[in-house]
Amino acid sequence: MTEQPQTAYPPTASYEAKPEEVNRVCLLYSGGLDTSVMLKWIQDNYDAEVVTLTVNLGQPGENYEEVEAKAKMLGAIDTYTIDAREEFANEYIVPAIKANAIYGLNYPLFTSLGRPLIAKLAVEIARKTGCDTIAHGCTGKGNDQVRIDGTVAALAPELKVIAPVRGWKMGREEEVAYALANGIPVKNATEAGPPPYSIDDNLWGRSSEGRWIEDLTTAPQDDVFQLVTRPEEAPDEAEIIEIEFDQGVPVALNGEKLGIVDLIEQVAEYGIKHGVGIVDHIEDRIVGLKVRDIYEVPAAAILLPAHAELERLTGTIHQNQFKAGLDRQWAYLVYAGLWWEPLRKNLDAYMDDVNQYVTGTIGVKLYKGVARVVTRQSPNAVYDQSLASFNESGGLFSQQASPGFIELFTLQSRLAHRLHNEG
Repeated sequence: MTEQPQTAYPPTASYEAKPEEVNRVCLLYSGGLDTSVMLKWIQDNYDAEVVTLTVNLGQPGENYEEVEAKAKMLGAIDTYTIDAREEFANEYIVPAIKANAIYGLNYPLFTSLGRPLIAKLAVEIARKTGCDTIAHGCTGKGNDQVRIDGTVAALAPELKVIAPVRGWKMGREEEVAYALANGIPVKNATEAGPPPYSIDDNLWGRSSEGRWIEDLTTAPQDDVFQLVTRPEEAPDEAEIIEIEFDQGVPVALNGEKLGIVDLIEQVAEYGIKHGVGIVDHIEDRIVGLKVRDIYEVPAAAILLPAHAELERLTGTIHQNQFKAGLDRQWAYLVYAGLWWEPLRKNLDAYMDDVNQYVTGTIGVKLYKGVARVVTRQSPNAVYDQSLASFNESGGLFSQQASPGFIELFTLQSRLAHRLHNEG
């Protein structure tokens, strides 16, 4: 007989629900393995009603009618599906673009950006449907628990949280066995074992975990790439696309004005075609672990460097050097699950102010996994071709003034060098 998951565990934080406090639960439901097992488990172990919430953040190929039908089949008293793509793009991705948001050199924060929005919507649905508790499928080893728990505790201190997976003693194979034993359908699952990878995706990217990915000595295997074309199989001809920005926001692709969701999707298609956006990443998680993830981020891999290049073109050296540190701080706060931290809003105000001049068009050349900026144009460029040219002189720049500048600029360094090397 299949072993049951461990029963409800005693809470260790004030926002965690005690079993006797749980009567109606809003479950963040994807239709995948963890949340499907949870849907039945919550009913059995808490004797509670379950309302499910599924959020569309641009996950490709998802059939939301099937997801809702599955939830009802497993006993949900009500199901909600919210198309949050526009809000996600405008209120979360756009600020990330303005902040050139990258964590750990490679990760464009697509999961990190989505979780506070999902949790915010869960709070709204929980209040609307009379739920006392919000449930999610995060493990105790991941960052998502911080992002979701923290959001619920910040926005709705009257609500409680349960995360059954944190207390289960089951791996993915045991979960599949439990699901099959209890009549819970799981995609790509058979008696032979669990789905091949743990996948999370949205409009801004896709991650894969599990199996060989956990072995650092193993090179990426081809079957993991279900979004981006492998660079070896990408077209042999390069392609240049032009992205127009207005105050830091991408607004047009190849001269065609587009809404932000459509633009991200179409830029992603170019990246997918040319093998752009594959990231093999070692990540420092907030909970203290180092993990390896395989990311496929075609839109982010094009739009972020395009924006950064235009920002550098329109900013002064002092703005550009200073903002880089703020960009890193912004990315860290979002990665760490602190979307509601006031400092993030303070930083947004600075990002908005700088980006009021980030208007223009950037040409990006795509070729076999590489996205490279090749053209730049902006009415606000802090650039004068006549000053930059070696063939012209005069005007605002006097080459004859350079020696005096050099003498003063290097003065302290030269004096220090002599002092440190005397004797």
